[in-house]
Amino acid sequence: MKRMPLLAMAVVVGVSAAGCSGDAGSESGSSEEYPSGPVTMSVGADPGSGFDLTMRTLVDVLKKEEIVDVAMPIENHPGGASAVWTEQMVERHAGAEDQVSVTSLVMMTNNARGQSDFNVDDVTMIARLLSEYYVVVTAADSPYQDLESVLEAVVADPGAVPVGAASDDQLPFALLVDAAGGDASQIQFVAYDGGGEQSAALLSGDIKVAIGGASEFLPLIESGELRALAVVGDDRLDGLPDVPTAVEEGYDVTISNWRGIYGPPDMPEDAVTYWQDALQQAVESQSWDEAAEQNQWVTTFMVGDELDTYLEETNEQVTAAFEKIGQQ
Repeated sequence: MKRMPLLAMAVVVGVSAAGCSGDAGSESGSSEEYPSGPVTMSVGADPGSGFDLTMRTLVDVLKKEEIVDVAMPIENHPGGASAVWTEQMVERHAGAEDQVSVTSLVMMTNNARGQSDFNVDDVTMIARLLSEYYVVVTAADSPYQDLESVLEAVVADPGAVPVGAASDDQLPFALLVDAAGGDASQIQFVAYDGGGEQSAALLSGDIKVAIGGASEFLPLIESGELRALAVVGDDRLDGLPDVPTAVEEGYDVTISNWRGIYGPPDMPEDAVTYWQDALQQAVESQSWDEAAEQNQWVTTFMVGDELDTYLEETNEQVTAAFEKIGQQ
């Protein structure tokens, strides 16, 4: 399984009907085999976002491969770039065994910039699933034909180039501007929670450029409505073979967005072990491989001490990067 190096460095919108619980789940030590009832699969973002796509794909795989046989209703809790739902998970669901959620680099970036009091060590991290490369995009008819022209324009007059980016997606673009010799703290970011909103803003002309996970823009890139200028990652993407990496364009930025699964603080150990085993089976399945290829995800499954070390080191790198680019 390929492991990709990273930077050397949520109001319910849709609720499935089955068995959601707003209180803590059954206590550890139950005589019943886990899981004995529905487990709510929560998403701290809007439908159609990268988080939502990840969770819905995962649930589909778990069902299709008959890995989990209880109901897994999906709930969307958008707000604060997932910070609202993280707070609710910590404060309302501590000790629950019937709540599982998806997170990513955004939990670290929210904490680093002071937008959330909570980070990965405040919840029960279960597994890392994947890494997704960022891609810088413009409308197909944009005057910006390559990454260099975008960065030159931002360096020259940051206020003239509004950049669409979700909270965690702002970091890689800021690092690109820093690498180009600009003042990253002056970038005119326009915050969006998902690629659908960013794409609409690009096509309407409300923003000039956007950055986000490749899967969020891929359909419109393939249709020709958006132009991909560069991939932020170590290698070109199979689905975008003609799009150079930022490194190839002369900007040494390779940070990618990890996504993983977590539970509330003090989640019972038997529940954690169950989900680690189930998730490993999922990512080793043909169904997952097909979804990962379609969405341009790199499977980077990780649990246990290896995951703890990775999260600690990555969080240190994120904190240092925010200090460097003046966004704390």
